[in-house]
Amino acid sequence: MIDNKQDDPLIPAAGSQKIDAATKRGRIQMILLLLICASPVIASYFTFYVIKPQGGKTNLGQLVTPVQSFPANTIQSSLQGKWTLLVARPAAQCQVGNDECVSILYLMRQVRVAMGKESQRVQLVWLVTDNAPIQPAIEAAYDKEVAGFKIIRMPDNKEEREQVTQWLNLDGASSAIHLLDPRADRMMRFDTSQGTPDFKKFSKDLEKLLKWNPIGKAN
Repeated sequence: MIDNKQDDPLIPAAGSQKIDAATKRGRIQMILLLLICASPVIASYFTFYVIKPQGGKTNLGQLVTPVQSFPANTIQSSLQGKWTLLVARPAAQCQVGNDECVSILYLMRQVRVAMGKESQRVQLVWLVTDNAPIQPAIEAAYDKEVAGFKIIRMPDNKEEREQVTQWLNLDGASSAIHLLDPRADRMMRFDTSQGTPDFKKFSKDLEKLLKWNPIGKAN
């Protein structure tokens, strides 16, 4: 009697089982490769947005969760592409002799310099909140070429101006130094209500973030 089991369509051939196993292994290897490539970005965002470091895990900055997106298209200068340290102050108060304002601008400049080769991934923004002229000595000391600052004004349009003002006042922290990620989302702030933040602690927080988070243009 002839055995017809080998021709039975309900019984898979041994060769097809080998092919299926090889295909499954290939898919698993591809998934593992993708996870390895993406792991630096995943790890950095998990650290800063999920674990939410506190106490000894951060030196000075207060994490903002969820992140707060800067109002799009309200200012002419783009805040995207780089990590941004932004401070909002009126020009009338930020003059030679006003230690509070000038000290903060100086701190931001020095913190950026302290990042060394990573400093090109960081931009500094002074958002001028009034219509007063900027004192020439201040403008010369904190312009883009000398100190890496972008000096921008609040929008002229009333509705857009209100949007920016509301964003600044979220959590009652308009006077802080705001850290925006390269998508222009505020993700950390540094309180200035008790005076100029500590340079070393400030630098350590930014250095740690740039080390573990590879996003952001270097030029």
